[in-house]
Amino acid sequence: MFFDSWMGIVRVLVVGTIAYVALVLLLRTSGKRTLAKLNAFDFIVTVALGSTLATVLLSSTVALAEGVTALVLLVGLQYVVAWASMRSRRVERLVKSEPQMLYRDGFLREAMRRARVTEDELRQAARGQGHADLEGVSAIVLETDGTLSFLTSQPRSLLSGDDG
Repeated sequence: MFFDSWMGIVRVLVVGTIAYVALVLLLRTSGKRTLAKLNAFDFIVTVALGSTLATVLLSSTVALAEGVTALVLLVGLQYVVAWASMRSRRVERLVKSEPQMLYRDGFLREAMRRARVTEDELRQAARGQGHADLEGVSAIVLETDGTLSFLTSQPRSLLSGDDG
């Protein structure tokens, strides 16, 4: 339970190091877009890469070559989908969502219902961004990556305390 063999530990050290180097090289050659998390599809690829790396590290039934092949496959598929979505509006609509306005000088209840977001969740997120209430917030947008953007009517310099 606590210790099986030194071979298991050596395997994790060797395979883990090689798999990690392979993943870093793949990510460097594939570009920043691979881990951009711009939309749900990108997020899924990021999670899948982490899960694959963990499986390669901890499962003695998965050979290093199989694990690296799986990493290459995920990065390659992400590249192909990103490339296709840049060239085809249909593919882009399939893999990307549109930003959704949830609040504009008041709660947009139908949009909130479709996004499955409550008033309390928006208020909590506003507090997390430093807004005591929604008085100074003119709009809240649910972005394509699932984050909430808070738009204020005040210029940014006034909010940050910058007088110049």
